[in-house]
Amino acid sequence: MYFSVKRRFFRDMAKFFRHFPKNRVFFWKYLEKPLTSRQDFSKEKILIAETMISKFQFEVCANSVESCRAAQLGGADRVELCAGIPEGGTTPSYGEIKQARRVLDEGAAQGLKATRLHVIIRPRGGDFLYSEWELERMAEDIRICRELGADGVVFGCLRPDGSLDTEANARLLEATQHPTPNTQHPAITFHRAFDRCAHPEQALEELISQGFDRILTSGQQPTALEGIDLLKKLHEQAAGRIKILAGCGVNEENIRKIHEATGITEFHFSAREPRKSQMIFANPDVYMGAKGADEDTTLVTSAERVRATIEQLEKL
Repeated sequence: MYFSVKRRFFRDMAKFFRHFPKNRVFFWKYLEKPLTSRQDFSKEKILIAETMISKFQFEVCANSVESCRAAQLGGADRVELCAGIPEGGTTPSYGEIKQARRVLDEGAAQGLKATRLHVIIRPRGGDFLYSEWELERMAEDIRICRELGADGVVFGCLRPDGSLDTEANARLLEATQHPTPNTQHPAITFHRAFDRCAHPEQALEELISQGFDRILTSGQQPTALEGIDLLKKLHEQAAGRIKILAGCGVNEENIRKIHEATGITEFHFSAREPRKSQMIFANPDVYMGAKGADEDTTLVTSAERVRATIEQLEKL
């Protein structure tokens, strides 16, 4: 009874502030402390805060702790922390997750945005058909991410025929319920495995029924700009039952066009810039990876690019 009353209260407040925006500042004082302390988060408080602050949500694909801080400085609502970006993103180390949590919390305590930390759960590159051992590792990664204070996790499993592996997804969803000192229920995103599934409209309904919070997708095209048609259809089909998070190739030059064409209000982008190595000496005959690869440049998120991308929609 308590939780149902609490849920109705926050939903009613959301409607109230949409009609009476000048009153937001008073309710913000109630939310201010919870939003800078992850232990006090709840899905209802996050929902009302998002409704009050902006109709848009911006998530940065962060490949390091440095990128997490840049995203926070730029005003991102969330980061998705990933390793292995050339492979499409893999689970980062536990040390990186722990440090990212600390750095984001320190930034919030210093007055920066309380950027939430989501972590990709993907043991390798390649397809999204996982073995028993891989699923065991993924479930354990989810439990550890929760213990380290992640606000959400990002994963997705497919069957050989391109349909959703509902059993594997259910197993990983169950792992998100693992009791930890962090009592917040984690947000769950189904990642771009969605762009490799055979029947996206059917998959969307299955993800809603399984309890996912959002779908990260480029509309089954190489970039979100190219996937506008399907993104619009998915957004309309979702009808508020699940969030459609448009990602891949989103930047300051096209984010507004994607929004206006689809109605989507959540966006995923990297806003990275190249950073040259500070090494003075390098052996040109030895490669740590593929021969000919540029191993003297890393890509790091730019706070300026994050801010510029967000500003394209905040002007509306």
